[in-house]
Amino acid sequence: MAAMPEFIEVAPRVWVAHYDWMHVNITLVGGSDGLVMIDTHGSEQQARVVADDVRRLGAGPLTALVNTHDHWDHWFGNDVMLTTYGDLPVHATDFALERMVATGGVHSEHLAEHPRAEEIHATTLRPATHGFSSAVALDLGDRSVELIHPGRGHTAGDLVVRVPDADVIVGGDLVEESDKPFIGDDSFPLEWPLTLDLVLGLMTDATVVVPGHGRLIDMDYVQEQRTELGIIAETIRDLAGRGVPLSRALEEGEWPWDPALLTSAVRLGYEHLPRSQKRLPLV
Repeated sequence: MAAMPEFIEVAPRVWVAHYDWMHVNITLVGGSDGLVMIDTHGSEQQARVVADDVRRLGAGPLTALVNTHDHWDHWFGNDVMLTTYGDLPVHATDFALERMVATGGVHSEHLAEHPRAEEIHATTLRPATHGFSSAVALDLGDRSVELIHPGRGHTAGDLVVRVPDADVIVGGDLVEESDKPFIGDDSFPLEWPLTLDLVLGLMTDATVVVPGHGRLIDMDYVQEQRTELGIIAETIRDLAGRGVPLSRALEEGEWPWDPALLTSAVRLGYEHLPRSQKRLPLV
């Protein structure tokens, strides 16, 4: 039998559980007043597993939830947590909250073909309840947790969670370890590197970084991904500035990643560039 997931303390009163499905990380931050859970997984069924793991940890009651962005695999477990632990505030950026309400998180074109689509669609949805624009602090009694919207990147509504006294950053999908960061149809590839610059400014050499997916990483790892995303952004600017058509951009660019991963990035980059940075013809 496979080992059961469990929450591991990665810094004082900060626990992370890694789940094989989607390589999702769920984080708990504890204070004298209780626990904050960051992300809740991608289905009702999987969230019950997470709730059981929280009970086994026995570190205190949940007092709040945080959703790092509006993609389904990070908030479809909200209803289970609220049903299990009571009517808790659920925090997200204003943009993410609005998207959860408007789309139900199922705007991904790939979701219909997901091998667990039936399980995902059977989930009762509970969007975030408390939005913020740039930053907000959550009071846990003897410590504070900071929610920061550093800018647009993976989505328009990403947030990172900073636990200052423990030197921990929970990065959501602005950084990933299990694969390259996913640049989808709702991403902002030209802005993402600058957004990560702000996140890097919150770190020290000793910061423990919890990515949205995969193993724990550090500042150097985040810097490496920022560099690669920066190369992608600058390559798009260079190609468009030389008038290379979008249809030939993937072929002509020198990319740090497999070009197959960059179809959306290049298309969106061409769309997002101001007219002054483009040279005709581009089609």
